[in-house]
Amino acid sequence: MDVYLHIPDGDQPTETAPLPVVILYPDAGGVRPVMQEMAARFAAEGYAVALANYFYRSGRLSFDMGAVLDDPDERSRMMAMLGEASPADVVRDTEALLDVLAESGTLRADRAGAVGYCRGGLMAFTVAGELPERIAAAASIHGGGIATDAPTSPHLRAEAITAGLYFGVAENDRSCTPEQQELLIAALDKAGTRYELENVPAGHGYAVRDHTGVYDETAAENHFAKVTALFAREFPRT
Repeated sequence: MDVYLHIPDGDQPTETAPLPVVILYPDAGGVRPVMQEMAARFAAEGYAVALANYFYRSGRLSFDMGAVLDDPDERSRMMAMLGEASPADVVRDTEALLDVLAESGTLRADRAGAVGYCRGGLMAFTVAGELPERIAAAASIHGGGIATDAPTSPHLRAEAITAGLYFGVAENDRSCTPEQQELLIAALDKAGTRYELENVPAGHGYAVRDHTGVYDETAAENHFAKVTALFAREFPRT
């Protein structure tokens, strides 16, 4: 799996001052310049941010999101790529990634953070339930499929979650409907999970700059503030 590690400028981690780890799961567009920029911005807050190409099984690194919207063939190729990165596979990949990062001795990978966008939001929420001993905080930003009728839906693992959670739900998002939000909230409340679910007055993809026509700067800045506050609260750097 391709992984791109961002650390704060001028802040080399050491064994006596290890950096806490955040895993960033990109949206269906994959690893591309905008995701590198977002990873670097989170790193500047004092984290080692591992930007993961969890689509590596498909042989693709990224898609031009503008082309995907306009080209049915490219959209079909992207959907096929999504099918080759099941949540179960990504959980195994994440566990292996955390093991490798922990071996460095300079990164604090025992309890990590996770943040994801769109499909990546599903992954961030999923790992919180499947790796509860290793995920301290998880944020799902305009995530899709996070609470469904499927027996593998991640909301069914709510009682296992020990992490603090943040959900930034886009307005009128067909991948996270009001009915699905009700399922999610009921499961989290029953489990006593620490979480915030915010209904954001912006469209699906609002936090990612290259989602032309959807990106919303105000909503994007709000998401960054919410996620960094979650990380600072749940696994502070010191």
